[in-house]
Amino acid sequence: MFLIRSLATWLILCLIADQSVAQKATKTMIGEYYLTGVREVGSGLKLNADSTFEFFFSYGALDRAGHGTWKKQGNQLILFSKARPPKDFALVTSKTVPGDTITIRIVDTNKQLLRYVDCSIKNGNDILRDITDEDGKTYFPKQPVEAMSVRFQLCPDRYSVFTPTDKAHNYFEFRFEPWIAEVFFENTVYTISEKGFEGPLSILEPGETYSFERN
Repeated sequence: MFLIRSLATWLILCLIADQSVAQKATKTMIGEYYLTGVREVGSGLKLNADSTFEFFFSYGALDRAGHGTWKKQGNQLILFSKARPPKDFALVTSKTVPGDTITIRIVDTNKQLLRYVDCSIKNGNDILRDITDEDGKTYFPKQPVEAMSVRFQLCPDRYSVFTPTDKAHNYFEFRFEPWIAEVFFENTVYTISEKGFEGPLSILEPGETYSFERN
């Protein structure tokens, strides 16, 4: 009986010690880290004591941000944020209007953003591409449209693809979704290094490894 009690006590003490070591290791990660080795880009990530994080990215006149939770697992730092919505634009209007062109129009209260949207339409094997003008419009020759895509040049992470409900429609109006500039970290894994951590950054080159170092 004494041996059993002693073994149980030893196991509890080991568990407490392991938890203490894990908590201490996690606490050492708390702080501010900044992206290194990328010219003309200012970016950083703050790991908070409550297991949340804040991310910022600044390039020219564009500022982007993200947030979520983090955890340390062995020599890895893992970041979680909410799931990214499927599209960064919303289709506001789709209809048939007089004329021999297809019009794609972007609407937003910030008129400075309207000229920075890549647009394309697909008809069979043919794909036509253009960029919106200062009024947020671009025009293509009238034809059946199987699919179209729009992408914000200042946040070029991905295209938002739409399938028209009616191939006879030749006027399509889109708006930006509120999260278009948000940066998402969906179970993103970084390797902890001597100075910070390194791993992927979705808004830069895919497949590349980027380093963040403690301030």
